[in-house]
Amino acid sequence: MAAAVSRRRSKSTGSGAKPAPATGHTPVLLDSVIAALEPRTGAVYVDGTLGGGGYTSALLAAADCIVWGIDRDPDAIARNSGLAARYAGRLHLVSGRFGDMQTLLTDRGVGAVDGVTLDLGVSSMQIDDPARGFAFAKDGPLDMRMDKSGQTAADLVNTVDEGELADIIHTFGEERLARRIARAIVAARTQTPIETTAQLAKIVRAVAAPRKRSRTSRGSKIDPATRTFQALRIKVNDELVELERGLGAAEAILKPGGRLAVVSFHSLEDRRVKVFLRQRSGNEGRGSRHRPDIAAHPAPAWRLLGRRAIRPSDTEIAQNPRARSARLRVAERTEAAGWGPVSEESTA
Repeated sequence: MAAAVSRRRSKSTGSGAKPAPATGHTPVLLDSVIAALEPRTGAVYVDGTLGGGGYTSALLAAADCIVWGIDRDPDAIARNSGLAARYAGRLHLVSGRFGDMQTLLTDRGVGAVDGVTLDLGVSSMQIDDPARGFAFAKDGPLDMRMDKSGQTAADLVNTVDEGELADIIHTFGEERLARRIARAIVAARTQTPIETTAQLAKIVRAVAAPRKRSRTSRGSKIDPATRTFQALRIKVNDELVELERGLGAAEAILKPGGRLAVVSFHSLEDRRVKVFLRQRSGNEGRGSRHRPDIAAHPAPAWRLLGRRAIRPSDTEIAQNPRARSARLRVAERTEAAGWGPVSEESTA
């Protein structure tokens, strides 16, 4: 993989420059993402999940390129105003969802780009701010909305019926105790509305406490409430549908030879990225004489740059524990036409 993503780096000024964003945010797999995108003079890149500006600032420092930074969170746009002033004319901030990146860019006169990066899920700044309600380390309102509009997580847990709530927790949190947790939530809300992260975490932990805490593949303990919080966050922000839309949009706007670099943090995200790229690169679902009906796929729209996901090193995890579950997948756009919008069934 390292050899594949560095094949054309001769035009770049190098990916070693890692200016620290003003927020102090530590981007995950930064060197690998920048090496994959190969920033070069005159090229145009999209950071579809601007967040703390880590990938964007590294791209801008690595080459005299242009970056379009997109984020649905108004706080992220405001947070990066200083970076935009520093790189006036080269960094353009856009408020919106990365699933709409094709429309957002064409409306601004940009028809095609050289690279797209997506850092999926919730940002460190959102997690660390109790007022946003994404985490339970500190008590805060049970909100979880990335764009600060629409239904909150509190609305969900206080109004959805037990069966639907269990399905949400099981499907988006991959939680084996989903039905028991949903039952406990419904019982608790009949006594008092569930309005804070501490309230919800306490309810979930009471159900899961008799069981040992699960562990990640690298041995770190996971709080019993983690999967339930993940499930509600994904549902509130419609994250998996947004991912499907974002992958299709990236395919539509990338030039031939343009690169896509996607960092995911759990299996629901990574599985969709992996299947999307494998299917559309011709590495999955090939036809045969036994199944001629699947032999009529369009020409491959992508070339995989390594069949396995890139994972952070032990050193990076020690420096930034939030990197432990990260996966990076990279692919290059071919000359072929795009396959069109992504259906959720095709990548599930």
